[in-house]
Amino acid sequence: MSGAGSLLRRAVRPGEVASPAQSWRIALSTALTVVGLGLAIYLTIGHYEGPKFLDCTDSGLINCYLVTTSAQSYVFGIPVAVLGLAYYTVMAVVNSPWAWRARDRRVHVARLVLAVAGMCFVLYLISAELLIIKAICIYCTGVHIVTFAQLILVVATVPTMLGVGQAPARPPSGGRRPPLAADGGRAGGHPNGANGRTARTNGSGGRVRAPAKRR
Repeated sequence: MSGAGSLLRRAVRPGEVASPAQSWRIALSTALTVVGLGLAIYLTIGHYEGPKFLDCTDSGLINCYLVTTSAQSYVFGIPVAVLGLAYYTVMAVVNSPWAWRARDRRVHVARLVLAVAGMCFVLYLISAELLIIKAICIYCTGVHIVTFAQLILVVATVPTMLGVGQAPARPPSGGRRPPLAADGGRAGGHPNGANGRTARTNGSGGRVRAPAKRR
């Protein structure tokens, strides 16, 4: 838990992203969002116009009429179709090419949280269809597939953008020279200086000047 908390703190810290998303990932995310938004609009219209508006069978396992008129088609008194429309309206904003290229880390954290939350809600809806209603709405299934694909794409992209799991870069050395040793020479070099010449000293430790050569 402490490791997960550390990763979360690193992800939401203020600042810019570590690396931008690839263009094909942005394009795919935008396309998935458009498909999900279109299906959500269609289901919302079907909710208010009546189940017969949906071009779907009304018998057997695939039964849009049974799914869209069941008690599970409402959550806290709100139609699931309306909730899906609201969700994909927000996702259309955070998955737009401009939002994907945003330098603010909080935009990408919000996208990741929304993708996970959307998939959790989808799992609830699938469980309700299979275990309670015992029927499937093909258009709802389309939304579920798009939401799952969007989750995979976001999870595979956003953590890398935030630098999660990457080792911090080492500061550049800048080409600095090694520090001087106590006797004035370079550390790691000859103890008596860079030229390697041996200096003579007198008895008191002072330097004795070498006698000049006679011509």
